[in-house]
Amino acid sequence: MKLELVKTKGAQENLKRLADRKDPLQAAFVQAGTFNPGGIEGIESLGAVDYEPVWFFYRGPEIKSTNFREANGQMKHFLKGKVSVGAVGSGTHSQAMRILDVSGLQKEAHFLYLPNHEAVSALKKGEIDGAFLVDGYQSENVQALLNDPAIHLAGFERAQAYAHLLPYLHILEVPIGGFSLSRNNPDAEIQLISTTTNLLIDDRMHPALQFLFLEASNAINGKANFFAKHGEFPFFGVSHFPESSVAVHYEKNGSPWLMTFFPFWLAELINRLVFVFLPFCAIAYPALISLPGYRNKRMRRKLNKLYGNLTTFEQELTENFSLSAKNEYLKKLDLLEYEALKLAVPRSMSGDYYALRTSIDYV
Repeated sequence: MKLELVKTKGAQENLKRLADRKDPLQAAFVQAGTFNPGGIEGIESLGAVDYEPVWFFYRGPEIKSTNFREANGQMKHFLKGKVSVGAVGSGTHSQAMRILDVSGLQKEAHFLYLPNHEAVSALKKGEIDGAFLVDGYQSENVQALLNDPAIHLAGFERAQAYAHLLPYLHILEVPIGGFSLSRNNPDAEIQLISTTTNLLIDDRMHPALQFLFLEASNAINGKANFFAKHGEFPFFGVSHFPESSVAVHYEKNGSPWLMTFFPFWLAELINRLVFVFLPFCAIAYPALISLPGYRNKRMRRKLNKLYGNLTTFEQELTENFSLSAKNEYLKKLDLLEYEALKLAVPRSMSGDYYALRTSIDYV
């Protein structure tokens, strides 16, 4: 199978292209919470494949106060500076706006709408004061900022409240020194809030390809990483879109058992043959089972017909026997014997057959 990677401008474009029945795009990664599925049809989910935390990096004095009024005041003052909230249409922008909204913070006219890589560069150069990022822990953008001692990461002290208000969010714990033991970064336990990356597909995608995507998700994203445990991904039921029936089957039963013994192409071929022939067998089996019975019924009718002819002949001999017609009688018996010899009798009816032959000989 050939997989072509397509670069897009973000979640909104991904959804638009997946919903377009003329667009050849068949699958896309979209962050949970970045879209409103209302009115969008033709899209299904193959589950979540990874965490994507919401990061807020900033320059200047660290905000460490646990006092709500003081911390909130510092944040409001801080947001009056130059802050990037992600490019419009991106997952970063959508998450940043939702978080600011539930926090009761206003959208400011001076917010900058920079793509993640531009925001990282500007923050490191001191051209902006802060930046929201929604990206994986191992991404170059996040690592570049975590390893810069001049830049700080804001934790979410009220992560439980955010997860309650925005149910698609998950709470991630970072222990002291979790990012860097040598620099003791962070120097206190912090909580982050995280969305998930969802694998969405065109609902017309062939089930075999869906299984391949699920297998790849399990092989790549099922490994333990900084935030996820081994086997934690892919997981299901977190998307606003309906789960694919293939994903539901995979969640309950895992990989098709044939794929544990055969390469994909052969397993799929066998699966298709089974799919085609199983209904045929279901219909044909009763007919095949009844076939011996049908043959026996036909043979029984032939034997009974010969018995009937023999009985009629015997009655004729008994009632109207004429010595002069002896040769004619023998010819009729020979004809009955010949008709009996032509029968291809099944073993199950051998007794009846030889009883007929004996009766002819007796007469």
